[in-house]
Amino acid sequence: MSTPKFLDIHAIQTLPFSNVNRDDLGSPKTVTFGGVERTRVSSQSWKRPIRLHVDNALDDKIVRTRRVIVGVAERLQAQGWDATEAEWAGIQVAKSAGKEISLKPEQNEKDETVLTTNVLLLLPESSIDDLASLAAEHRDGILAEGKRAKKKTDFKPVLPTETVGEIISRRSGTINLFGRMLAEVPGANVDGAVQMLHPFTTHATTVEYDFFTAVDDIEQDLKLPGSGHLNTAMYSAGTFYRYASVNIADLLDNLDGDAELATALVGAFLHGFIHTLPSGKQNATAPMTVPDIVHTVVRDDRPVSLASAFESPIRGTAGFSTESVLRLNHHAGAINALLGEGHIVFAGHAPGPNAGTDTDLTGLGTRSVGYDELVGQTVTAGFPGARQ
Repeated sequence: MSTPKFLDIHAIQTLPFSNVNRDDLGSPKTVTFGGVERTRVSSQSWKRPIRLHVDNALDDKIVRTRRVIVGVAERLQAQGWDATEAEWAGIQVAKSAGKEISLKPEQNEKDETVLTTNVLLLLPESSIDDLASLAAEHRDGILAEGKRAKKKTDFKPVLPTETVGEIISRRSGTINLFGRMLAEVPGANVDGAVQMLHPFTTHATTVEYDFFTAVDDIEQDLKLPGSGHLNTAMYSAGTFYRYASVNIADLLDNLDGDAELATALVGAFLHGFIHTLPSGKQNATAPMTVPDIVHTVVRDDRPVSLASAFESPIRGTAGFSTESVLRLNHHAGAINALLGEGHIVFAGHAPGPNAGTDTDLTGLGTRSVGYDELVGQTVTAGFPGARQ
């Protein structure tokens, strides 16, 4: 029996008039592909809600922050520490993390100056609790150094560097899945097991401009002409190709071979991939669609993206969704013949109504009645023998 090595997930998903991920000018992001401009969504924009979904599913929250000093101080103040002394403790955590971690002032939401770290730390939320506990164990040294130093930035570290580094370097399930780049702390880097494509429309798109106004209610009551505010926002609409791949071997290596945890992580990841959307302009446009089709493949050789199926843009006159699904099916079948179906451990799909329920999508493997069934079959194939 072939050993599963990679798990691919593909989706065709239509978004209505929306702007889920905008550039610095407020416009939907774009890419030129196949000689035409398409709407694009950054992979990191879609990856974040997926990560949060995995966090919630496993009840294993992580935080990305430069304000670990504030986090430690808040916990110690809750234990009765004086505010100044609690801040000293937070500074000591940052100072003791290593020479590459430095302090920088930043304004908080109350327009107060607080000290932050020069890098974003990604760590389990419980690690901040443990850093506060470590500081409490060394309270005398922290207070002595706080009284000695003339400036907060002059503090000499008094906490054990190795212990601080070990706590900051701890991993959660999502860190093992998505990885972590933190070169400033030795041993903190984690190679992620997930690759994710920037989703793009299968057809050409153009940015649409929405001129809008807002009424000043008091001026309205006074019968004054004009609007209280007017502006223009930018949106687009389209049918997207989405793709991600999980390196099963790398994930198991990150988890020290824990197949049951890997199964839970990948199951949550697949559900997150299917059910989440980036948050941009959600309240203004409510683009809460589900994929028109989801296709999964477990392979024993290499990951395979089907993005090149859409290098030639779909030019439908009656919509793009159904044509995109048919193009995906044809391309997948051709790739399977080219690479050899012997490398496929499992292939399946769950079609939505726009996929054409009577269509025989032979290139996309076994048909499932819904997403839950497809995810279950895919995870079982990717981790045979693991307890579900």
